[in-house]
Amino acid sequence: MRESDVLVKIQDTLYDIPATLPVARGLSHFGEHALGWVALGAVGAAVDRERRAPWLAVSGSAFLSHAASIVIKRVVRRKRPHDPRIRVGVGTPSKLSFPSSHATSTTAALVAVGRIVRSPWPLAGVPVMMLSRMVLGVHYPTDVAAGAALGAATAGAVCRAVDKRERNNS
Repeated sequence: MRESDVLVKIQDTLYDIPATLPVARGLSHFGEHALGWVALGAVGAAVDRERRAPWLAVSGSAFLSHAASIVIKRVVRRKRPHDPRIRVGVGTPSKLSFPSSHATSTTAALVAVGRIVRSPWPLAGVPVMMLSRMVLGVHYPTDVAAGAALGAATAGAVCRAVDKRERNNS
């Protein structure tokens, strides 16, 4: 089965459910250029001063992973889905799709948040964002999977660096 066929099946199943498009578009706006995730980390750092550095790691992970995804997009140059059966439910800043920057920054931010709250529950937001990008018809499954992997790797590196710095400063 081709990835376009997978997107068509996802859209045929979810696109017309009343809350699907507004939620997917809201997630799209929140995750645009990683700004929602960067803001979340900044608010966390301002409110939770005891864990300021880990909250800043949320912002840093989101920002750095987003930047990495943009560089990779420009190297890979994969075009967004263009099959006539696929409905596009949101505008995008570029015509490039691999990897999904939304999946990348969301995964990075939520991995870092999960470390702060010491729970895997924030990670439940990752597949929601991944699915929203496919429902909106702007990414293939491999785009969101690669984005999630890149985001997890980036967050792991940023969080390890912050942990090391915190240990060295204490």
